[in-house]
Amino acid sequence: MDGVEIRDDRDAGRLEAVAGGEVLGRIEYFVLDDPAHALVPVHTVVEPAHEGKGIAGSLARELYALAAREGTVVAPLCPYVVRWAARHPEEAPPADPDVLRAAKRWLAEHPERF
Repeated sequence: MDGVEIRDDRDAGRLEAVAGGEVLGRIEYFVLDDPAHALVPVHTVVEPAHEGKGIAGSLARELYALAAREGTVVAPLCPYVVRWAARHPEEAPPADPDVLRAAKRWLAEHPERF
């Protein structure tokens, strides 16, 4: 992925893969505070012209790395991130079931967010 930068737009809840000023793909997420601090990915999107180039996997890897740098966890609700995490357990520790339940509750209570 030469020339692709991954940047975190925490205020918008997006981790974006950008090249030449164009957003090639993104993971949309929210931050959960209770019962624990967690990054909760909900959707992964790669623009059709850029599919199959490893962008989604790079975004998932960076999301877990970002969480590790912040000393927090990832509680994935996004099907792609769930599958990626299952294939990369050395990089993607499983989330506590209580945190996952809380993330699902938060998402159900905020349907307008995604």
